[in-house]
Amino acid sequence: MRPIVPQASIAFIGGSGTNSISFPEDLDNAIAQVRQDRLVFETPFGATPPFKLFSLQTDNGQEGHVLTVRMHGWRQGVTRAAASRQVFWVLREAGVKRVVAEGGVGAINHLLRPRDLIVPSDYLDFSLRKDVSLGESHLMSMRRPACPDLRTLITREAESREPRVFERGVYAVTDGRHFESPAEVAMFSRLGADVVGQSMCPEVYLAREIGACYARLDMVVNYAEGVVQDWEHTELKEIFYGDSTRIGRIILKVLRQISTDTDCECAGLRWPTMLT
Repeated sequence: MRPIVPQASIAFIGGSGTNSISFPEDLDNAIAQVRQDRLVFETPFGATPPFKLFSLQTDNGQEGHVLTVRMHGWRQGVTRAAASRQVFWVLREAGVKRVVAEGGVGAINHLLRPRDLIVPSDYLDFSLRKDVSLGESHLMSMRRPACPDLRTLITREAESREPRVFERGVYAVTDGRHFESPAEVAMFSRLGADVVGQSMCPEVYLAREIGACYARLDMVVNYAEGVVQDWEHTELKEIFYGDSTRIGRIILKVLRQISTDTDCECAGLRWPTMLT
């Protein structure tokens, strides 16, 4: 018998930046306590990846609940479109209102270098995962795709700990699982992209569909192809395995400060469809 989706107002979607640790247990903190682990739910889009529910002592002294999933829900044998639907179906059922994600990106903008942190403010979607939805009938504006309030919170916390944090940037989304070619990267650069990755879309669409705020923290893990210098696999591994605790601590502090008591304009950027 599959478990019932627990209620939680906040979700954290883990990515490559925290994939090498157990979040939040490996952070040696007394403010987060895992309540339920290895939660797999049945959805209209298939069985989900394992979720975790943990309680969190917030900065205002209250206890909040956070649902989290590793690596965007991606795994072998499941398309990424299906994985995203599964994840956000659960978040909708849980009543999630704020979604924080993280990931690793390639630097396109020459101002960026490996281990820099960036809080994307917009995106260019070059993925082939189109029309990925939960089936709700909404007209959605992507006027401000990433929540300004969450972005400010993430930026402030990252800047308090890290020397190089970029508070805005354009994220070019590709499918993977391969990296991009130099010609593709050059095209993205001409169109205004600062970084390239594979997860901001469709997550940002699905968050808007369920009426939740969405923002993310990305770590530059390599130069995109044709930018500055060729990336080395050894450095990529060092970043993935050596910087997870660093990213995890920032995320945990951000989650502690999120308030869901007030409404945000993000939920107001969707309307009933005019199509019948």
